[in-house]
Amino acid sequence: DSVCVGNCQRMYDGEEHGRFMEKLEARIKNHDREIEKMCNFHFQGFVDSITELLKVRGEAQKLKTQVTDTNNKLQESGKELLFEMEELRKCRLQQRNIAATVDKLTLCLPVLEMYSKLRDQMKTKRHYPALKTMEHLEHTFLPRVNPFRFCTIMVHNIPRLRQEIKEVSMSGLKDFLECIRKHSAKIGETAMKQVSVIPLLCIIVCVVRKPVTIISRVPHCVCWAAAGV
Repeated sequence: DSVCVGNCQRMYDGEEHGRFMEKLEARIKNHDREIEKMCNFHFQGFVDSITELLKVRGEAQKLKTQVTDTNNKLQESGKELLFEMEELRKCRLQQRNIAATVDKLTLCLPVLEMYSKLRDQMKTKRHYPALKTMEHLEHTFLPRVNPFRFCTIMVHNIPRLRQEIKEVSMSGLKDFLECIRKHSAKIGETAMKQVSVIPLLCIIVCVVRKPVTIISRVPHCVCWAAAGV
């Protein structure tokens, strides 16, 4: 520190001050020239970079416009495609529903036809065929369509229909027996008359050249003709 202070003092006291200032000015000018050279060298590159950047910005703006237009067109085309895809999905769903409905109807129609046949048989008082149809319906057809509501209704109605057939049959049987009881005397009288008129067995012996079997035209009467008796 003392050396620096001494040098500075000598420089300002003597003629060294002028020489120092000259050298300092020369040094400053030299550095200024170096800085100017460096700035000139990099300034041209900077200008070129700015020019290229401006060109790129213009091209980027054009590209942005093109991308925006393409995106808008794509969005419009996509909307139409999405609409068509939605319509296709609905059509396929309807097609599956129709196919499922056809399959279910294929299972249900025989059951409904059998049940209609059962009702017709009951309406015409054909009770035995109605019972057979009911049994076939209950054990064969209804289990195939068990989940459906009408099937549950039919299953609940079958015992009632069976009881209805039983009651109608018993009523008919009672009416028949009552009719027989009322007319039993007349029926017995008619039967006795028929038995007394028609002989149980008629044997007619005729002499002919060869045996011939003759069936009498009288009901329940068999006439035999035998040769040589």
